[in-house]
Amino acid sequence: MADNDTAQEKTLEPSAKRLEDARREGQVPRSRYLAHLLMLGTATGVLVLSSGPLMDSGRRVIVRGLSFDAVTLTDPAQMIVRLAELTNTALLALAPLLVLLVIAAFAAPMLIGGFNYSSSALAPKLDRISLFKGFGRMFSLQALAELVKVMLASVLLAVVGAWYVYAHLDEFASLSHQALSAGLPHFGWMFATAFSLLVATLALTSAIDVPFQLWQHHSQLKMSLQEVKTEQKETEGDPHIKGQIRQQQREMARRRMMAAVPKADVVVTNPTHFAVALKYMEGRHRAPVVVAKGVDAVAEKIKELAREAGVPQLEAPPLARALHKHVELGQEIPAALYTAVAQVLAYVFQLRSFAAGQAPHPTKPRDIDVPDGLDPLAPRAVA
Repeated sequence: MADNDTAQEKTLEPSAKRLEDARREGQVPRSRYLAHLLMLGTATGVLVLSSGPLMDSGRRVIVRGLSFDAVTLTDPAQMIVRLAELTNTALLALAPLLVLLVIAAFAAPMLIGGFNYSSSALAPKLDRISLFKGFGRMFSLQALAELVKVMLASVLLAVVGAWYVYAHLDEFASLSHQALSAGLPHFGWMFATAFSLLVATLALTSAIDVPFQLWQHHSQLKMSLQEVKTEQKETEGDPHIKGQIRQQQREMARRRMMAAVPKADVVVTNPTHFAVALKYMEGRHRAPVVVAKGVDAVAEKIKELAREAGVPQLEAPPLARALHKHVELGQEIPAALYTAVAQVLAYVFQLRSFAAGQAPHPTKPRDIDVPDGLDPLAPRAVA
Protein backbone atom coordinates (compact mmCIF):
# COMPACT_ATOMS: atom_id res chain seq x y z
CA MET A 1 0.00 0.00 0.00
CA ALA A 2 2.81 2.40 0.89
CA ASP A 3 4.59 1.59 -2.37
CA ASN A 4 1.40 2.35 -4.30
CA ASP A 5 0.99 5.70 -2.52
CA THR A 6 4.61 6.57 -3.30
CA ALA A 7 4.07 5.73 -6.96
CA GLN A 8 1.07 8.10 -7.07
CA GLU A 9 2.79 11.06 -5.36
CA LYS A 10 3.67 13.70 -7.92
CA THR A 11 7.14 14.63 -6.75
CA LEU A 12 9.19 14.05 -9.91
CA GLU A 13 10.17 16.83 -12.30
CA PRO A 14 8.08 17.01 -15.50
CA SER A 15 9.70 15.46 -18.53
CA ALA A 16 10.29 17.27 -21.80
CA LYS A 17 7.44 15.29 -23.37
CA ARG A 18 5.02 16.28 -20.60
CA LEU A 19 5.98 19.95 -20.98
CA GLU A 20 5.54 19.73 -24.75
CA ASP A 21 2.18 17.95 -24.42
CA ALA A 22 0.96 20.58 -21.95
CA ARG A 23 2.02 23.36 -24.29
CA ARG A 24 0.28 21.66 -27.20
CA GLU A 25 -2.92 21.58 -25.14
CA GLY A 26 -2.61 25.28 -24.33
CA GLN A 27 -1.43 24.79 -20.75
CA VAL A 28 1.19 27.51 -20.31
CA PRO A 29 1.85 29.92 -17.42
CA ARG A 30 -0.05 33.19 -17.67
CA SER A 31 -0.45 36.18 -15.34
CA ARG A 32 -3.44 38.46 -15.79
CA TYR A 33 -1.84 41.03 -13.50
CA LEU A 34 1.20 41.21 -15.75
CA ALA A 35 -1.12 41.78 -18.71
CA HIS A 36 -2.96 44.54 -16.81
CA LEU A 37 0.38 46.07 -15.87
CA LEU A 38 1.59 46.17 -19.47
CA MET A 39 -1.68 47.64 -20.72
CA LEU A 40 -1.93 50.31 -18.05
CA GLY A 41 1.79 51.04 -18.20
CA THR A 42 1.60 51.51 -21.96
CA ALA A 43 -1.35 53.85 -21.63
CA THR A 44 0.37 55.86 -18.90
CA GLY A 45 3.63 56.10 -20.87
CA VAL A 46 1.85 57.30 -23.99
CA LEU A 47 -0.15 59.87 -22.03
CA VAL A 48 2.97 61.22 -20.36
CA LEU A 49 5.15 61.30 -23.48
CA SER A 50 2.48 62.75 -25.76
CA SER A 51 0.69 64.91 -23.21
CA GLY A 52 1.30 68.09 -25.24
CA PRO A 53 -0.32 66.95 -28.52
CA LEU A 54 -3.10 65.17 -26.63
CA MET A 55 -3.89 68.28 -24.60
CA ASP A 56 -3.94 70.41 -27.74
CA SER A 57 -6.28 67.98 -29.43
CA GLY A 58 -8.45 67.78 -26.33
CA ARG A 59 -8.64 71.55 -26.11
CA ARG A 60 -9.64 71.82 -29.78
CA VAL A 61 -12.34 69.20 -29.33
CA ILE A 62 -13.75 70.97 -26.26
CA VAL A 63 -13.59 74.44 -27.82
CA ARG A 64 -15.10 73.20 -31.07
CA GLY A 65 -17.78 71.24 -29.23
CA LEU A 66 -18.85 74.25 -27.16
CA SER A 67 -18.81 76.71 -30.07
CA PHE A 68 -22.15 77.26 -31.79
CA ASP A 69 -23.28 79.60 -34.53
CA ALA A 70 -26.71 80.50 -35.88
CA VAL A 71 -26.58 77.86 -38.65
CA THR A 72 -25.74 75.08 -36.18
CA LEU A 73 -28.53 76.12 -33.83
CA THR A 74 -31.20 76.30 -36.54
CA ASP A 75 -30.17 73.21 -38.55
CA PRO A 76 -30.22 69.88 -36.56
CA ALA A 77 -28.38 68.13 -39.38
CA GLN A 78 -25.36 70.26 -38.62
CA MET A 79 -25.15 68.67 -35.17
CA ILE A 80 -24.54 65.28 -36.77
CA VAL A 81 -21.83 66.78 -38.96
CA ARG A 82 -20.29 68.45 -35.91
CA LEU A 83 -20.38 65.15 -33.93
CA ALA A 84 -18.70 63.25 -36.77
CA GLU A 85 -16.03 65.93 -37.05
CA LEU A 86 -15.28 65.87 -33.32
CA THR A 87 -15.24 62.07 -33.27
CA ASN A 88 -12.71 61.93 -36.10
CA THR A 89 -10.51 64.49 -34.39
CA ALA A 90 -10.58 62.55 -31.11
CA LEU A 91 -9.87 59.21 -32.82
CA LEU A 92 -6.92 60.65 -34.74
CA ALA A 93 -5.50 62.05 -31.51
CA LEU A 94 -5.96 58.74 -29.70
CA ALA A 95 -4.88 56.51 -32.62
CA PRO A 96 -1.24 56.03 -31.41
CA LEU A 97 -2.52 55.11 -27.94
CA LEU A 98 -5.05 52.63 -29.32
CA VAL A 99 -2.47 50.99 -31.62
CA LEU A 100 0.04 50.61 -28.78
CA LEU A 101 -2.67 49.19 -26.50
CA VAL A 102 -3.52 46.54 -29.12
CA ILE A 103 0.17 45.64 -29.41
CA ALA A 104 0.47 45.46 -25.62
CA ALA A 105 -2.62 43.23 -25.42
CA PHE A 106 -1.00 40.70 -27.78
CA ALA A 107 2.49 41.01 -26.28
CA ALA A 108 1.47 40.65 -22.63
CA PRO A 109 0.72 36.89 -22.70
CA MET A 110 4.09 36.21 -24.34
CA LEU A 111 6.14 37.69 -21.50
CA ILE A 112 5.81 34.41 -19.59
CA GLY A 113 5.06 31.20 -21.42
CA GLY A 114 5.82 32.70 -24.82
CA PHE A 115 3.58 32.66 -27.87
CA ASN A 116 1.39 29.59 -27.98
CA TYR A 117 -1.49 28.69 -30.27
CA SER A 118 -3.34 25.52 -29.41
CA SER A 119 -6.26 24.24 -31.45
CA SER A 120 -6.91 21.53 -28.87
CA ALA A 121 -7.58 24.20 -26.25
CA LEU A 122 -10.39 25.53 -28.47
CA ALA A 123 -11.94 22.12 -29.06
CA PRO A 124 -15.19 21.48 -27.16
CA LYS A 125 -14.84 19.21 -24.15
CA LEU A 126 -17.69 17.63 -22.21
CA ASP A 127 -16.07 18.24 -18.83
CA ARG A 128 -16.25 21.97 -19.47
CA ILE A 129 -20.07 21.87 -19.56
CA SER A 130 -20.44 19.35 -16.75
CA LEU A 131 -22.26 20.93 -13.79
CA PHE A 132 -20.56 18.70 -11.25
CA LYS A 133 -17.06 19.39 -12.57
CA GLY A 134 -17.95 23.05 -12.94
CA PHE A 135 -18.92 23.28 -9.28
CA GLY A 136 -15.78 21.35 -8.40
CA ARG A 137 -13.63 23.90 -10.20
CA MET A 138 -15.53 26.79 -8.59
CA PHE A 139 -14.88 25.54 -5.08
CA SER A 140 -11.42 24.09 -5.64
CA LEU A 141 -8.32 25.25 -3.82
CA GLN A 142 -7.01 26.85 -7.00
CA ALA A 143 -10.24 28.82 -7.50
CA LEU A 144 -10.07 29.95 -3.87
CA ALA A 145 -6.49 31.13 -4.34
CA GLU A 146 -7.46 33.07 -7.48
CA LEU A 147 -10.40 34.67 -5.63
CA VAL A 148 -8.15 35.73 -2.77
CA LYS A 149 -5.64 37.24 -5.21
CA VAL A 150 -8.34 39.18 -7.06
CA MET A 151 -9.81 40.51 -3.81
CA LEU A 152 -6.44 41.56 -2.46
CA ALA A 153 -5.48 43.26 -5.73
CA SER A 154 -8.85 45.02 -5.94
CA VAL A 155 -8.64 46.22 -2.34
CA LEU A 156 -5.08 47.43 -2.87
CA LEU A 157 -6.00 49.34 -6.04
CA ALA A 158 -9.08 50.80 -4.37
CA VAL A 159 -7.07 51.93 -1.35
CA VAL A 160 -4.42 53.58 -3.52
CA GLY A 161 -7.04 55.25 -5.70
CA ALA A 162 -9.12 56.45 -2.74
CA TRP A 163 -6.02 57.77 -1.00
CA TYR A 164 -4.96 59.76 -4.06
CA VAL A 165 -8.41 61.24 -4.61
CA TYR A 166 -8.78 62.13 -0.91
CA ALA A 167 -5.31 63.66 -0.80
CA HIS A 168 -6.01 65.85 -3.85
CA LEU A 169 -9.64 66.84 -3.31
CA ASP A 170 -8.74 70.50 -3.18
CA GLU A 171 -6.86 70.28 -6.46
CA PHE A 172 -9.76 68.53 -8.14
CA ALA A 173 -12.11 71.21 -6.86
CA SER A 174 -9.85 74.00 -8.07
CA LEU A 175 -10.00 72.73 -11.65
CA SER A 176 -13.43 74.28 -12.09
CA HIS A 177 -12.02 77.73 -11.38
CA GLN A 178 -9.09 77.52 -13.78
CA ALA A 179 -9.01 78.64 -17.37
CA LEU A 180 -9.14 75.90 -20.01
CA SER A 181 -5.55 76.57 -21.08
CA ALA A 182 -4.34 76.01 -17.50
CA GLY A 183 -6.94 73.48 -16.30
CA LEU A 184 -6.32 70.87 -18.99
CA PRO A 185 -2.54 70.54 -18.35
CA HIS A 186 -3.22 70.49 -14.60
CA PHE A 187 -5.83 67.75 -15.02
CA GLY A 188 -3.50 65.82 -17.34
CA TRP A 189 -0.71 65.93 -14.79
CA MET A 190 -3.03 64.70 -12.01
CA PHE A 191 -4.42 62.00 -14.30
CA ALA A 192 -0.91 60.78 -15.23
CA THR A 193 0.16 60.80 -11.58
CA ALA A 194 -2.86 58.73 -10.56
CA PHE A 195 -2.21 56.23 -13.34
CA SER A 196 1.46 56.02 -12.37
CA LEU A 197 0.45 55.06 -8.83
CA LEU A 198 -1.89 52.39 -10.18
CA VAL A 199 0.92 51.09 -12.41
CA ALA A 200 3.24 50.88 -9.41
CA THR A 201 0.53 48.99 -7.50
CA LEU A 202 0.04 46.55 -10.37
CA ALA A 203 3.82 46.12 -10.62
CA LEU A 204 3.81 45.01 -6.98
CA THR A 205 0.99 42.51 -7.55
CA SER A 206 2.68 41.24 -10.74
CA ALA A 207 5.96 40.74 -8.89
CA ILE A 208 4.07 38.42 -6.56
CA ASP A 209 1.78 36.76 -9.12
CA VAL A 210 4.33 35.92 -11.86
CA PRO A 211 6.58 33.71 -9.66
CA PHE A 212 3.43 32.13 -8.20
CA GLN A 213 2.06 31.32 -11.67
CA LEU A 214 5.38 29.80 -12.75
CA TRP A 215 5.57 27.71 -9.58
CA GLN A 216 1.95 26.61 -9.88
CA HIS A 217 2.35 25.64 -13.54
CA HIS A 218 5.48 23.64 -12.73
CA SER A 219 3.78 21.95 -9.77
CA GLN A 220 0.74 20.97 -11.83
CA LEU A 221 2.97 19.24 -14.37
CA LYS A 222 4.99 17.24 -11.84
CA MET A 223 4.79 13.51 -12.36
CA SER A 224 4.33 10.45 -10.22
CA LEU A 225 6.54 7.40 -10.54
CA GLN A 226 3.72 5.55 -12.28
CA GLU A 227 3.28 8.37 -14.80
CA VAL A 228 7.01 8.30 -15.57
CA LYS A 229 6.86 4.55 -16.18
CA THR A 230 3.77 4.91 -18.37
CA GLU A 231 5.41 7.67 -20.42
CA GLN A 232 8.54 5.60 -20.90
CA LYS A 233 6.41 2.72 -22.16
CA GLU A 234 4.62 5.04 -24.58
CA THR A 235 7.80 6.64 -25.91
CA GLU A 236 10.19 3.71 -25.82
CA GLY A 237 7.73 0.84 -25.95
CA ASP A 238 6.85 -1.87 -23.44
CA PRO A 239 10.09 -3.79 -22.65
CA HIS A 240 8.19 -7.08 -22.80
CA ILE A 241 6.75 -6.26 -26.21
CA LYS A 242 10.12 -4.95 -27.43
CA GLY A 243 11.70 -8.23 -26.31
CA GLN A 244 9.10 -10.19 -28.25
CA ILE A 245 9.70 -8.06 -31.33
CA ARG A 246 13.46 -8.57 -31.09
CA GLN A 247 12.88 -12.33 -30.68
CA GLN A 248 10.69 -12.36 -33.78
CA GLN A 249 13.28 -10.36 -35.70
CA ARG A 250 16.01 -12.80 -34.67
CA GLU A 251 13.81 -15.72 -35.70
CA MET A 252 13.09 -14.16 -39.09
CA ALA A 253 16.79 -13.46 -39.63
CA ARG A 254 17.58 -17.06 -38.66
CA ARG A 255 15.06 -18.39 -41.17
CA ARG A 256 16.49 -16.18 -43.91
CA MET A 257 19.97 -17.38 -43.00
CA MET A 258 18.96 -21.03 -43.12
CA ALA A 259 17.22 -20.47 -46.46
CA ALA A 260 20.56 -19.24 -47.87
CA VAL A 261 22.48 -22.42 -46.88
CA PRO A 262 21.31 -24.62 -49.82
CA LYS A 263 22.51 -21.92 -52.23
CA ALA A 264 25.98 -21.65 -50.66
CA ASP A 265 29.14 -22.81 -52.42
CA VAL A 266 30.72 -24.42 -49.37
CA VAL A 267 30.34 -24.79 -45.61
CA VAL A 268 33.55 -24.44 -43.60
CA THR A 269 33.33 -26.27 -40.28
CA ASN A 270 34.99 -26.96 -37.02
CA PRO A 271 33.72 -30.51 -36.64
CA THR A 272 31.85 -29.99 -33.38
CA HIS A 273 31.15 -26.29 -32.77
CA PHE A 274 31.40 -23.90 -35.76
CA ALA A 275 29.90 -23.79 -39.25
CA VAL A 276 30.18 -20.94 -41.78
CA ALA A 277 28.55 -20.98 -45.23
CA LEU A 278 30.23 -19.05 -48.04
CA LYS A 279 28.84 -17.86 -51.38
CA TYR A 280 30.80 -16.29 -54.22
CA MET A 281 29.22 -14.74 -57.31
CA GLU A 282 31.79 -13.56 -59.81
CA GLY A 283 31.03 -10.09 -61.15
CA ARG A 284 28.78 -9.31 -58.20
CA HIS A 285 31.06 -9.92 -55.24
CA ARG A 286 34.67 -8.82 -54.92
CA ALA A 287 35.20 -11.66 -52.46
CA PRO A 288 33.17 -14.55 -51.01
CA VAL A 289 30.31 -13.55 -48.72
CA VAL A 290 29.27 -15.20 -45.44
CA VAL A 291 25.61 -16.17 -45.95
CA ALA A 292 25.17 -18.25 -42.78
CA LYS A 293 27.08 -18.97 -39.59
CA GLY A 294 26.47 -20.46 -36.18
CA VAL A 295 27.77 -22.47 -33.26
CA ASP A 296 26.65 -25.70 -31.62
CA ALA A 297 22.96 -26.40 -32.43
CA VAL A 298 22.81 -23.75 -35.16
CA ALA A 299 26.02 -25.10 -36.66
CA GLU A 300 24.54 -28.61 -36.72
CA LYS A 301 21.43 -27.30 -38.47
CA ILE A 302 23.59 -25.56 -41.09
CA LYS A 303 25.54 -28.75 -41.72
CA GLU A 304 22.33 -30.77 -41.93
CA LEU A 305 20.83 -28.42 -44.52
CA ALA A 306 24.11 -28.46 -46.46
CA ARG A 307 24.08 -32.28 -46.58
CA GLU A 308 20.47 -32.33 -47.78
CA ALA A 309 21.23 -29.79 -50.52
CA GLY A 310 24.53 -31.39 -51.55
CA VAL A 311 26.61 -28.40 -50.54
CA PRO A 312 30.25 -29.41 -49.98
CA GLN A 313 31.58 -29.22 -46.41
CA LEU A 314 35.22 -28.80 -45.49
CA GLU A 315 36.76 -29.12 -42.06
CA ALA A 316 39.10 -26.19 -41.45
CA PRO A 317 38.81 -25.35 -37.71
CA PRO A 318 41.05 -22.22 -37.60
CA LEU A 319 39.40 -20.78 -40.71
CA ALA A 320 35.86 -21.57 -39.46
CA ARG A 321 36.57 -19.90 -36.13
CA ALA A 322 38.18 -16.87 -37.80
CA LEU A 323 35.27 -16.42 -40.23
CA HIS A 324 32.72 -16.74 -37.43
CA LYS A 325 34.59 -14.25 -35.26
CA HIS A 326 35.46 -11.53 -37.75
CA VAL A 327 32.83 -11.60 -40.53
CA GLU A 328 29.16 -10.67 -40.08
CA LEU A 329 26.30 -12.08 -42.11
CA GLY A 330 26.15 -10.57 -45.58
CA GLN A 331 29.71 -9.24 -45.42
CA GLU A 332 32.59 -10.13 -47.69
CA ILE A 333 35.56 -11.84 -46.12
CA PRO A 334 38.50 -9.59 -45.18
CA ALA A 335 41.59 -9.47 -47.35
CA ALA A 336 43.60 -11.23 -44.63
CA LEU A 337 41.59 -14.43 -45.24
CA TYR A 338 41.72 -14.35 -49.06
CA THR A 339 44.51 -16.95 -49.28
CA ALA A 340 42.87 -19.38 -46.88
CA VAL A 341 39.43 -19.10 -48.51
CA ALA A 342 40.99 -19.39 -51.97
CA GLN A 343 42.23 -22.89 -51.04
CA VAL A 344 38.70 -23.84 -49.99
CA LEU A 345 37.11 -22.52 -53.17
CA ALA A 346 39.74 -24.21 -55.32
CA TYR A 347 38.78 -27.53 -53.70
CA VAL A 348 35.07 -26.79 -54.36
CA PHE A 349 35.70 -26.04 -58.05
CA GLN A 350 37.75 -29.22 -58.37
CA LEU A 351 34.84 -31.17 -56.84
CA ARG A 352 32.51 -29.70 -59.45
CA SER A 353 34.91 -30.72 -62.24
CA PHE A 354 35.08 -34.22 -60.75
CA ALA A 355 31.26 -34.42 -60.62
CA ALA A 356 31.18 -33.41 -64.28
CA GLY A 357 33.70 -36.12 -65.16
CA GLN A 358 36.32 -33.61 -66.20
CA ALA A 359 38.90 -34.20 -63.46
CA PRO A 360 39.96 -36.81 -60.89
CA HIS A 361 38.69 -36.64 -57.36
CA PRO A 362 40.59 -33.84 -55.58
CA THR A 363 42.43 -34.19 -52.32
CA LYS A 364 41.00 -32.29 -49.40
CA PRO A 365 43.23 -29.42 -48.33
CA ARG A 366 44.54 -29.83 -44.82
CA ASP A 367 46.12 -27.53 -42.30
CA ILE A 368 44.67 -24.37 -43.80
CA ASP A 369 46.36 -21.63 -41.82
CA VAL A 370 45.03 -18.18 -41.05
CA PRO A 371 47.13 -15.13 -40.18
CA ASP A 372 48.12 -14.66 -36.57
CA GLY A 373 45.50 -12.95 -34.41
CA LEU A 374 42.47 -14.05 -36.45
CA ASP A 375 41.83 -17.43 -34.84
CA PRO A 376 40.22 -16.68 -31.44
CA LEU A 377 41.38 -20.03 -30.00
CA ALA A 378 44.94 -19.92 -31.24
CA PRO A 379 47.57 -19.56 -28.45
CA ARG A 380 49.05 -16.08 -28.24
CA ALA A 381 52.77 -15.68 -28.69
CA VAL A 382 54.59 -14.65 -25.52
CA ALA A 383 57.07 -11.83 -25.99
